Amino acid sequence: MYASREDIGYDFGDDSKVGSKPIKPNSNIDGGWAWMIVLSSFLVHILIMGSQMALGILNMEWLEEFNQSRGLTAWVSSLSMGITLIVGPFIGLFISMCGCRKTAIIGGILNALGWILSAYASNVHYLFLTFGVTAGIGSGMVYLPAVVMVGQYFQKRRALAQGLSTTGTGFGAFLMTALLKYLCTEFGWRNAMFIQGAISLNLCVCGALMRPLSPKDVVSEKYVVRSSSEDNQAKALSHSAETIKSNGVLSEELEKKEETTNEEVLDSVQHKEIGGKSRSGRNMYGLRILKTVSQLTVTVRKGFAIWYSSYFGAASLFTNRVFVAFIIWALFAYSSFVIPFIHLPEIVKQYNLSSQNNIFPLTSIIAIVHIFGKVILGIISDLPCISTWNVFLMANFTLVTCILTLPLMQTYLSLAVVCALIGFSSGYFSLMPVVTEDLVGIKHLANAYGIIICANGISALFGPPFAGWIYDITHKYDFSFYISGLLYMVGIIFLFIQPCIQKKQPREKSTEEAQV
Repeated sequence: MYASREDIGYDFGDDSKVGSKPIKPNSNIDGGWAWMIVLSSFLVHILIMGSQMALGILNMEWLEEFNQSRGLTAWVSSLSMGITLIVGPFIGLFISMCGCRKTAIIGGILNALGWILSAYASNVHYLFLTFGVTAGIGSGMVYLPAVVMVGQYFQKRRALAQGLSTTGTGFGAFLMTALLKYLCTEFGWRNAMFIQGAISLNLCVCGALMRPLSPKDVVSEKYVVRSSSEDNQAKALSHSAETIKSNGVLSEELEKKEETTNEEVLDSVQHKEIGGKSRSGRNMYGLRILKTVSQLTVTVRKGFAIWYSSYFGAASLFTNRVFVAFIIWALFAYSSFVIPFIHLPEIVKQYNLSSQNNIFPLTSIIAIVHIFGKVILGIISDLPCISTWNVFLMANFTLVTCILTLPLMQTYLSLAVVCALIGFSSGYFSLMPVVTEDLVGIKHLANAYGIIICANGISALFGPPFAGWIYDITHKYDFSFYISGLLYMVGIIFLFIQPCIQKKQPREKSTEEAQV
């Protein structure tokens, strides 16, 4: 059922054959600077995802300031959160051209600019552009590199590393809520956004910590030893892997031809520069500009070629059927996690549980247990006898069961238990980059995970309004849980049956060959 990156990945050179000599791994893989990458990603989650979880404080200030409807004002925060994830595929293009470090630094500047410009907003529509779009794109440019870099630096403890880094979302929700509430009380919401913009410049520091690995270190990651259980499960998708492998070789040959041509162009430019030393300084300056432009053109063309081939070329990610099923799952998953936060206050009010909920809010139970769920699921997934894919599926089944049964709970204790299970099982978010890397390989992690978070962004953008629309029609919150839960279950079924289909195909093929 489970496929590792060696079987479904896109690194298909001759060195992948059995018996080839392993390359000595970098000491920073699974240690050393890798933990600084985890710290950087942790801070990114605090400053980006934590801030977005705390936007309810600013939303109340905007309602009072601009006197607009709740639905229109809510689109500001929805746009910011949705665009952060939806721009994932395009951020993959930036990463292919510039690398994670430069992309994150530029994103940090853009995110801070969005916060600062929003301090001068005169209406809600102004916030759509400055905070929803500008800050949202900047957040996406930092978020995706933060996840990808952790995947590059860790192999043996990938799930734990991703779990530790993504706990920044939970800590950030508490820290940024308290910070924004204090700043709005003391200085007003405009000055609070200006100060938050200055704080967001620390994202540039986080980006500077994302030191890239050398190509040989990335290649050497293919020699990580896997457990026997993962080897057996990886055979399920060998049929589709062969197809992607052949396509991947063709694309790599085309890339090599382009690189050779580009190198010849650069060599000719350098030759002209040397021969022109005796000429005037103006000609030398022109040659240097030409050389810089040529190098930039080569970098852009190479990055775009990798990005284009990942989505539309012969080695497209969409030739991997399990990855396509993963995308379908992502379209329904995120909204199901958000809906309890929307309707829990109404459930509490309906069953007269406000006094107990004020002591320890149910949403806080979800947030706190969510932090522990990410770490614990990461530790379990890194055990040699445990499959990350199976842990991922079990967590999803637990979460969808809780979503479907939550409307049936009528006491605070029963609701608290279900909310705790929702928080723990939703810790599978930290396993999403690990599963994605195992499906497509580290080389295409940025583009592949960009597609996944884009699907999550669509779910986050339209899920809450859809839940509100259902409530307006039925006047019952129950149907929001049931419909979203059933859609979520459809996505999980796609994840479950697709590997089984892939596993059956090679067996049928071998039977036909035996008969012949």
